[in-house]
Amino acid sequence: MKKNQKTEELKRILIVGSGGRENSIAWALSKNQSIEQIYVCPGNAGTANFEKCFRLKPKAEDEKTIINECHRLEIHLVIIGPEVPLAQGWANKMREAGLTVFGPGKDGAQLEASKEWSKALMIENNIPTAKYWSTESKEEALEILKKFNQPLVIKADGLAAGKGVTVCDTIAQSKDAIENIFSGKFGSAANKVVLEEKIEGPEVSIFALCDGEKLIVLPPAQDHKRLLDGDNGPNTGGMGAYAPALLINEQDLKDLTELVLIPTLKGLKKKKIKYIGVIYAGLMLTSSGPKVIEFNCRFGDPECQALMPLMGEEFASVLFACARGQIENAPKLTFNSQCSACVVAASKGYPDKPQKGNKIDMRVESNSSLQVFHAGTTIDEFGNIITSGGRVLSIVAQSENFDKAFELAYSNLKGISFDGMHFRKDIGYQVRNI
Repeated sequence: MKKNQKTEELKRILIVGSGGRENSIAWALSKNQSIEQIYVCPGNAGTANFEKCFRLKPKAEDEKTIINECHRLEIHLVIIGPEVPLAQGWANKMREAGLTVFGPGKDGAQLEASKEWSKALMIENNIPTAKYWSTESKEEALEILKKFNQPLVIKADGLAAGKGVTVCDTIAQSKDAIENIFSGKFGSAANKVVLEEKIEGPEVSIFALCDGEKLIVLPPAQDHKRLLDGDNGPNTGGMGAYAPALLINEQDLKDLTELVLIPTLKGLKKKKIKYIGVIYAGLMLTSSGPKVIEFNCRFGDPECQALMPLMGEEFASVLFACARGQIENAPKLTFNSQCSACVVAASKGYPDKPQKGNKIDMRVESNSSLQVFHAGTTIDEFGNIITSGGRVLSIVAQSENFDKAFELAYSNLKGISFDGMHFRKDIGYQVRNI
């Protein structure tokens, strides 16, 4: 695609991924009147529920096959949703093939793919974060724990689908987490382990769309990582979210942009990395100020599902401008002023051994203030929608306040059922009167 093409020529988009994040992005992009077709590869059972959206299931799902499909379909913009293909360098190979891609290359994806690399970047650029140690040895990890003599947060260095972090309340729990990681629980993701000082405070997520030089900041969101009500149980990929997060105001967001997002982009540039895509910073608001817990190199899931209904119809054109390194040519991105609430329905056994293959009974349809975003779903040979993953669906609702938005989401959740369906009943408890 030539650099001088106008953004109005964005007609056909391909989104890589199959989760709730990709389903919600496709829905948000479909609001742009100039878009003709949105393909999601491989997509899920909910892909075709939205106008102009199509599921693309090639025989193979490797980057070469998808590149060929992009050329065949004359795709103008590729959006890579999940972290694994980004960490594997799909964006690099697609750009080399002449495609316009929203998503960082392999070098930039280290922001999420290696917690040690990410922590080092923060230290180098004076971005506030917790103290940490990294090691490839179980014995050394246990020695660090013994020396520090306090509960630590234990993290697999690599990608573990949002489940490689153990927040420990006791030294014994930290020891068990170290033993688990080095016993192979997270595979190659745990070849190296990061031990982190435990910090306290509410969490909030901030997001920036980047073109390598500049950025556009989106409304903040808050995720709920723990499986059970009251923030109990194991960490998951996320059981629900809401946006905008009221923990920080407009001035706070500007301050965090100066403190975290801009230095991150500058730090990447110092490493000669042209970072095109989303910078997601997970923050903890501690008594001594905000600190970065983690970075992601893509939209969070389920924060993305809560955020997408707040995006104006310019969203597609803004992503296209970012992908071409021309953020200054993007139209101004507007945001819906409503409150957006997201609740995740998960399978029995999630996160460790999710049950699959259960028929889903759905008596709810998406509309302008309520969306059902599919994640772990597929269609069987009889045309039934069945579960195919841990997090199955996200129910997302918007209203003038969070009480009404969550009431709408939870009341419509009653119209969905499948064997073993599990969801938290207290998502958004920070902003709801419950």
